[in-house]
Amino acid sequence: MSDVILDAAEGDHGGPLIPVQALLEAETAAALDAAPPALKAFATISDFKGKAGQILLAPGEDGRLEGVLFGLGAGGDPMVFRALAAKLPAGTYRIARAPKDLAAEQIALAFALGSYRFDRYKTRPSASGGGERAKLLAEGIDAAEVRQIAHACALARDMVNTPANDMGPLQIETIAREIAEQHGAQITVIIGAGLLEANYPAVHAVGRAAVEARAPRMIEMTWSPPGGEAGLPLVAIVGKGVVFDTGGLDIKPSAGMRLMKKDMGGAAHALALGRMIMAAKLPVRLCVLVPAVENAISGDAMRPGDVLASRKGLSIEVGNTDAEGRLILADALTRAGELGPALTIDLATLTGAARVALGPQLPPFYTDDEDLARQIEAAAKATSDPVWRMPLWKGYVDALDSDVAEIKNDPDGWAQAGSVTAALFLQRFAPTGVNCGPWAHFDIYAWNPRNRPGFPGGAEAQAIRGLYRMVRDRFS
Repeated sequence: MSDVILDAAEGDHGGPLIPVQALLEAETAAALDAAPPALKAFATISDFKGKAGQILLAPGEDGRLEGVLFGLGAGGDPMVFRALAAKLPAGTYRIARAPKDLAAEQIALAFALGSYRFDRYKTRPSASGGGERAKLLAEGIDAAEVRQIAHACALARDMVNTPANDMGPLQIETIAREIAEQHGAQITVIIGAGLLEANYPAVHAVGRAAVEARAPRMIEMTWSPPGGEAGLPLVAIVGKGVVFDTGGLDIKPSAGMRLMKKDMGGAAHALALGRMIMAAKLPVRLCVLVPAVENAISGDAMRPGDVLASRKGLSIEVGNTDAEGRLILADALTRAGELGPALTIDLATLTGAARVALGPQLPPFYTDDEDLARQIEAAAKATSDPVWRMPLWKGYVDALDSDVAEIKNDPDGWAQAGSVTAALFLQRFAPTGVNCGPWAHFDIYAWNPRNRPGFPGGAEAQAIRGLYRMVRDRFS
C-alpha cells in the first residue's frame, strides 16, 4: 500500500499531477459559479452537488482527465477520502483544495485505507479492482508514519480476509515472528502439550481438539526501543486468535459459522497495533500476547459442563463451548498482569451481542478507568476511528456465578447484555494491583458486511488507529 502515498520530498514522480477539488456540499454551488463555464455545465448535467463521496471526473479539451471534483457532504470526517481512492482511475493526484480543518495526514491515510484490495486468490487481480492504482502526492506531512499505519491496517485486514485453511495458528506465529524480526523484538511460542507445562490450561483446553498441524499455541512478543528499556512503562496488548470457530460441541449453525475465519481478528489487530508502536519507536516497552487456537470438534474437545483450570487459579465451568474466546483471553490477561503493565488493551471479536447493540461499524469498549476512557474517546475522535464506551455494569456480575466452579463462561438466562457479561468475565482476569495500570477491552467486529465506496466488503481494521494515537499521546 505504500506506493499509493507519494512524498513530495522524494523527488520527481513522473506524469502530470491531476488536481482534486474537495468541496463541502454547502459551498459547491458557489464554487461552481466561479468555475469555468464548461466545468460548471458538466457538473450541472452530471448532477454534482458535493454530496459525501460524490465524484466528478472533468475532462480537458483533449478528452484526458484534467481535474476532479470530490464531494465531502457536510464535512468533518476525513475518512470520506477513502471513497476518493476507490473511485479514481490510475494516475497521480494532489489535493488542490480541501477544508482547512481536515488534516493533510488524515486525508492521506484515508486515501491509503481506501486503496486497499484483497486479491490473493484472484487469478486476474485487475478484475477485482487491483492492478495499477491511483496515487496521491502528499506534501508537508510525515508520509512515513502514514505509510506505517496504513501498512499495519492492511496487515490486519489481510489476516482476517485469509481463509482458515491458510491462516491457522502456525501462520499467525509466522507473521508474529516476521514482525519481531523486522523490529528487533523477542518472541517465544509455547505449543500443544507445552501449554500445560507452562500453565496455560485454558488455552490448551480450547485448542486441544484441533489436529496436530493446527495445535494451539501461546505467542509472546516483547520489545523496547533501542537503548530505552530501563524505566519505560510497559504496554500489554492481548489479541484473541481463534483461527476458526465451529462453536465446539455446542456447534454453530452453518450461517453462524460462515464468517468464523475472522474470529482471529483480535490477534490480527493486536499484531498490527504492536507493529505501529514499534515502527514509531514510541517510548514504551511492549508485550503482545496472542493465544492462537482452533475451536474444533473431535473426541478430545471440551464439553459443556467441563470445569477448566486457568492460569490465575480460578476454576471455570464451561456453560457453552461456543464462548471459547474469553477462555483463552483469561490465561493471556493473567500473563499480562504478571508483567506489571502500565496499560493493558485486549482486542477480540468476542460477541454477537456487541453487533446487536451497536452494529458492525461501531465497536464497544470497556474500562473502569475514567481518565483512560477519556483518552480513548479523544484519540478515536481525532483519528476518525469510532468506538463507543459501554458499562461494566456490576448488577450483572452474579450472572457469572457457578454452582460447581468459581466462575462460568456462559451466564445462564442472560440472552441480553452478552457483550457486558463477557467483559465482566474478562475483568476477573485483567491485571490488577499496585504494579498494574488500567485495562480496556474492545469487542470488535473486524468486518464490513457490505460494499461501500472505500469500505469494501470483508475485513476492516477497527479501533487500532485511535489506540495508536492514544498510546502515543499518553506516554509521550
